[in-house]
Amino acid sequence: MKKFGLLVLGGVALIVLFANLAPMIALGISLVIMYYSYKGFVKTDSTFQKVVLAVIGVIALFASASNIPAVFGFVAAYILYVIYKKWNNSKKEVIKEDNDPFTNFEKEWSELKRNY
Repeated sequence: MKKFGLLVLGGVALIVLFANLAPMIALGISLVIMYYSYKGFVKTDSTFQKVVLAVIGVIALFASASNIPAVFGFVAAYILYVIYKKWNNSKKEVIKEDNDPFTNFEKEWSELKRNY
């Protein structure tokens, strides 16, 4: 049942990720444009270039703000990552429980106490 829940949650997260893929790409492009306009703004000494780069940076900032739904895509990607980790961890936990010496000791100790 746990695997089924992870599978359903992963399917929903995958749909949300694909639905927000375009805003995620647009957010990345606008953040790159804003980064390079800032770097150019800091390096230049010309007033005209500073004004042009500031205007480009503000436009990129507004473009980034308009792509807020991309955050849902990043959250969905993180949820898929966590589901992937839990899916692989559940297999390791089953194997780990069988080989754990402390667990085996506790089982043997409880059997000894029951016999006396």
